Amino acid sequence: MRSSLSRATRKLSHNVARANVTRCRVSGARWSSTTADEGHKWSTPLAKTLTEAIRTTGPIPVAAFMRQCLTSDLGGYYTSAATSGREQIGAKGDFVTSPEISQIFGELVGIWIVAEWIAQGRKGHGVQIMEVGPGRGTLMDDLLRTIRNFPPLAKAIEAVYMVEASESLRQAQHKLLCGENELKATELGFESISRHSKDLKIVWCEDIRFVPREADKTPFIVAHEFFDALPIHIFQSAAPPPQQENADGTINTPTGPIKTEKQLPKENVWKEMLVSPTPPHRLKEGEPEFDLTLSSGPTPHSMYLPEISPRYRALKSTNDATIEISPESQAYARDFAVRLGGSNPPSPSTKPAYNIPGRKVQASKEEEPLIKPEPSGAALIIDYGPASTIPTNSLRGIKAHKIVSPFLSPGTTDVSADVDFIALAESAINSSPGVEVHGPVDQGRFLTAMGIEERAAQLVKQAVDKERGGSTGQDKSELTEMVKRIESGWKRLVDQSPQGMGRLYQVMAIVPYKPVTAEQPRRRPVGFGGDVSM
Repeated sequence: MRSSLSRATRKLSHNVARANVTRCRVSGARWSSTTADEGHKWSTPLAKTLTEAIRTTGPIPVAAFMRQCLTSDLGGYYTSAATSGREQIGAKGDFVTSPEISQIFGELVGIWIVAEWIAQGRKGHGVQIMEVGPGRGTLMDDLLRTIRNFPPLAKAIEAVYMVEASESLRQAQHKLLCGENELKATELGFESISRHSKDLKIVWCEDIRFVPREADKTPFIVAHEFFDALPIHIFQSAAPPPQQENADGTINTPTGPIKTEKQLPKENVWKEMLVSPTPPHRLKEGEPEFDLTLSSGPTPHSMYLPEISPRYRALKSTNDATIEISPESQAYARDFAVRLGGSNPPSPSTKPAYNIPGRKVQASKEEEPLIKPEPSGAALIIDYGPASTIPTNSLRGIKAHKIVSPFLSPGTTDVSADVDFIALAESAINSSPGVEVHGPVDQGRFLTAMGIEERAAQLVKQAVDKERGGSTGQDKSELTEMVKRIESGWKRLVDQSPQGMGRLYQVMAIVPYKPVTAEQPRRRPVGFGGDVSM
């Protein structure tokens, strides 16, 4: 979902997704690639490739489908734009983001970082700025331009890290942030010099795992409209299987039936929504070439992912309850938390990674723990999704600023889903003893608290004063148009109407944890109820 889409179109996307659900047993669903679809004109080469692969391996999780659609090297949405010439962001693309609407958005994110840097003691070295999913680089450009007005912080920044998987977007970011400065390949990815400062290097990595984690660094991380594009798994609670419905307590085992002393409790099971090719006889040009199908029984993912949080387990007994879980999103939240607050102390004994009743799942070998004597830095997450509930039926496609089926034209349609902010908060807090989470609060409240209206008034005054002084060369109509853009831009970002960005988008912060004492009361970050502490 992007900024040009209203709540009404979000509802439409839910209906589109639900309309594509085929409630059937999928374990035996197979179609020959030599049958009726031989004459079918595929919407994209990736659609044909995915269809052939799924017919060989069987239906795949929604997460696997999303990953291929967005980042496949065989024609993914973000990874193939460089060769296809498609624009993804902007009026000519598929969606518009907040930084493209108004420069004030990126400026205020920069001010938020400055405020956190001040509140944490004005570190004079080792500061890192990171952005995951940086789009065209507009937000980072406005952010760095703002920070340049605070020389002590600007001098303390040792590097800017851009986590970007798309070659075309990396090229756009480099052009905007570095101008004509050379882009060099390095062990981490690519590197160049900022046009804002000859002493500031900008590093591009494909994954945040390639960005070094160091205990003596102070990272400030920005994730704007990033988590919505990470793959999700979709699960649905279903009535217990037949072997659990025997009133006399008999259960079936591989060696034969066993009768228990008392009646077995009836417990629902989680099944998984999977992606299958549309049957050949239903294929029509211009319509989706894939369907959602419900697995016939539990899948490897459905056996453990819905069991990792009491929020999910509480819905298990509700027939047809549907939940969306993004393991990759939770992994990024864990990474943010560890960078800021350090790792949890190592346990003396190996413990299960997931608490599944009646079953032990051993934790995988963890990375080397990061021991951070003093938590520092901050992460700011801005995205759309419910503030306190688990996302459901939110999978959607976005094309030419309209909601479409997520299964339409794979590789040329943006696919996204609502963000589970509470799951991100849980992952962060459970991963590091040195962090705390604030929010989410809606974007309108956050930007208003950060002074968006005052900054807009300042920009208008600057434009008017320049025009009066004759330094711009603009005529009156151009000035009127500029003022109109400034006014409409900031008001759009804070709009609290049902379809407004100020209400649909949420903002959450991960910051260092500080024990509350009589001398040191709990601190709230700016934008979340706090003030700038000088």
